[in-house]
Amino acid sequence: MERGRGAGGLRARGALRRGGAVAVAALTAIAAATAPVRAQPARAANLPIIRDAEIEQLLRDYLAPIVKVAGLAQQNVRVVIINQRTFNAFVMDGRRIFVNAGALLDSQTPNQIIGVLAHEVGHIAGGHLARMRQELANVQTTTLIGMLLGAGAIAAGAASGSRGDGLARAGVAALSAQPEIARRSLLAYQRSHEESADRAAIRFLTATGQSPKGMYDTFKRFAEQTLFISQGVDPYTQSHPMPRERLEALAAIAHASPYWNKADPPQLQLRHDLMRAKLSGFLDRPDAIARRYPLSDNSLPARYARAISAYRHADLRTALAQIDALIQSDPANPYFHELKGQVLLESGRASEAIGPLRRAVSLAPNAMLVRILLGQALVASNDRGVLDEAIAMLRTALAREPEVPDGFRQLAIAFARKGDRAQADLASAQAAFAAGEIKTARELAGRARHQFPIGSPGWVKADDIYSYKPPVSDTGGRPN
Repeated sequence: MERGRGAGGLRARGALRRGGAVAVAALTAIAAATAPVRAQPARAANLPIIRDAEIEQLLRDYLAPIVKVAGLAQQNVRVVIINQRTFNAFVMDGRRIFVNAGALLDSQTPNQIIGVLAHEVGHIAGGHLARMRQELANVQTTTLIGMLLGAGAIAAGAASGSRGDGLARAGVAALSAQPEIARRSLLAYQRSHEESADRAAIRFLTATGQSPKGMYDTFKRFAEQTLFISQGVDPYTQSHPMPRERLEALAAIAHASPYWNKADPPQLQLRHDLMRAKLSGFLDRPDAIARRYPLSDNSLPARYARAISAYRHADLRTALAQIDALIQSDPANPYFHELKGQVLLESGRASEAIGPLRRAVSLAPNAMLVRILLGQALVASNDRGVLDEAIAMLRTALAREPEVPDGFRQLAIAFARKGDRAQADLASAQAAFAAGEIKTARELAGRARHQFPIGSPGWVKADDIYSYKPPVSDTGGRPN
């Protein structure tokens, strides 16, 4: 879905690999119980990740009070948006919560998505991933012992001839039962984690003075959707508690909150609606956008979605007129200025994009993705007089956003135009490394390393990439 090469605005990377189940809080990939689980690092290169400064800032604002009361403020937990349309959220390690774009689009209030985030923080605060890995190791050991005993019984039965037929059959039965016993043990352990995360989420919401109603409503909606298909399902083969039982347990503690009826602040609701409009504008077809935001809807979110849709479908004049109207309605919104700069840049009008993007940076100085987009516009303007500004802008942003390959590519172009081959090769190596292209990154870093004085900052950075060896670690999980 990526349009243009910039890092600002809404960007999606990676191919869609699989659909997520309609569930909240997928925890752990339970592989075959007799096989070890290998790492699948959640790199941007192999997950369909969406990056957007506006949406990420909103999610940081949602998450900050939750992680603070959970004792995780120093852990730098962040939310990563996955380009999947199903409603799903999950954790894979102790510092990232993955949320599908579908969850953001379907959540009608901030409180609904905050409740989902609180649940996921409950998993992190409870150390559930590390404990699940330990439980998996324990189950694997138990399974292995059981399989060895079963194999021993088969061997003993064979050695006894016809007298050992019963012993051999018992050994075969023990072998075939072991994986299923192990799987059920792990699922029971995971269900207890889901219940624990539910209770933790309610505590976090109460401690931050927020209502658990959004969380309860979300779980209720999915309980109703899954109630029919769960009829006749063995509850002991499920990774999550059964819908009805889970909802009853959640209701008992959620309704007791003194903040049950507390509504989201109007300004926060507006930001939430703008987020949903932005996602719809970038991800949906024009007919779907027209149904969701008809021309009769003159709200700011509706106009935002329609302006983005016009830009995406090559109606540049209409798009710019609509964006200018948005800016006139709310000139202090940095992301309206960012959108105008993005539209101009990706339409080949880089010089005109610089002004709106400078305005966006001045209004949101901590939005590093917007700074990277401004750096790209400065480079694309082909004005040698702004190369130093572009380099400074990109370096500042990439120091805090080192996982944006496009930013390093723009930095490499800027250095190449200044004739600084060593820095250009280093930036190219950093771009490849951020994209997960380790072989290319090592080759470029090796070339850059020979151009810097030994021990200099550039040499150290190049040597770090050249010497890098991908780690092998245990997986934390995958989405359901």
